[in-house]
Amino acid sequence: MTPPFTTERDPFDWSVVITLLFLSLCWWRMGVPSEVYFDEVHYVKAARNLIEGQRINPEHPMFGKILLAAAIRWLGDSPLYWRVPSALAGALGLFAIGRMVWFASGRRLAALGAMVLVATNFFWFIQSRIAMLDMMMAGLAMLALWQIAAAIRVPHQGRWRLALAGVLLGLALGTKWSVAPLLAVPGLVFAGMKLKQHRARFLLARGGGPVPGISLAEAALWLGLVPLAIYWLSFWPAFHWATNPASPWHPIDWHRFMIQLQDSVTKPHPYRSTWQDWIIDRRAIWYLYREIDGVQRGIVLIGNPVSMFAGLAALLWAAWAGLRHRRWDAVAFAALYLLTLAFWPLSGKPIQFFYHYLLPSTFLMATLALALEAIWRSEDDLRWLAPIMLGSCAAMFAWFYPIISGAPLSEGRGSYEFWMWFDSWR
Repeated sequence: MTPPFTTERDPFDWSVVITLLFLSLCWWRMGVPSEVYFDEVHYVKAARNLIEGQRINPEHPMFGKILLAAAIRWLGDSPLYWRVPSALAGALGLFAIGRMVWFASGRRLAALGAMVLVATNFFWFIQSRIAMLDMMMAGLAMLALWQIAAAIRVPHQGRWRLALAGVLLGLALGTKWSVAPLLAVPGLVFAGMKLKQHRARFLLARGGGPVPGISLAEAALWLGLVPLAIYWLSFWPAFHWATNPASPWHPIDWHRFMIQLQDSVTKPHPYRSTWQDWIIDRRAIWYLYREIDGVQRGIVLIGNPVSMFAGLAALLWAAWAGLRHRRWDAVAFAALYLLTLAFWPLSGKPIQFFYHYLLPSTFLMATLALALEAIWRSEDDLRWLAPIMLGSCAAMFAWFYPIISGAPLSEGRGSYEFWMWFDSWR
């Protein structure tokens, strides 16, 4: 069907196809390696202890570990099942990215292109196949942003979509604090538009604004109080630890303790990096490189070299398109990229890693998708660049697939050299 906010046909069907293909690729050999690797050592152990009612890994919120514990309890304590929550979150989050870009832009090719770019940017795939918290956080965040974008485009569904977005934002924050910058954005947009349109009546006026029919006061309920309540409830297991339980009535105290634990990690790490390294794809992280399950295997986290650098050019296009053509969809995704990136130099966290670029890289891919769609729509001689760029990103993913998926490598410790273009990737 053609929705009211665009003349194009909804790409829902192809979005489902891309999502299922991505999930199938994630699922293939997801039980390999057949033991914990990289940061799974922390979170799998935390999930096991959570089942026993014991306290562990208290520096992070609870919800992601609750999902891991549920997978272990309901499915079994094996590598495949540890990684199920991340795989499902990655697939649902990828589908949500397509829906988010669709409702934000009304452009069919941009929505599908964003899904392809995110699926092949290495980050989304690698984090969907490891039992860490990041993909569960990112997947929930994308589902929330989809609902917010849909509420703006389809106002008669606005109330239930904003309420659902509030629940999802609370769960995302209850998984990992990296999503914190996104929680403030919807409320600030609501407040800014209501204040501009209604002046002194901005708090209770129901007309206009991002979602007609929803006042700023009601939006504060769905996008402010609901996420905070859900976040508080996500700590429920911590309130019942057998020893040293968190007090439900003293959240400031246990948050101060969590921050203290995170800031206490100051020992230099060989894979530490900074935001400057992230944006130029400079510093890789080796999640795995050793003989395991009978063969040499490796998993290295880097960004897709084609889409990472093309995305930086797309940021410049977004600024130009916003000023010249009022492409607020492009401006919004570029702003979300800058916001989620700026969180890290401002956070004060002493040791940071490349996987913290997961959210910014996702918004970078959405910006690139809009830029490529605009090139495809143009009538000049550069139209060929859009399909060539998408094809190049997919080809680069296929080229690096063995070293980002834990596939069997050739004999010898030097088998990774084939993919090491720069010394900083070693």
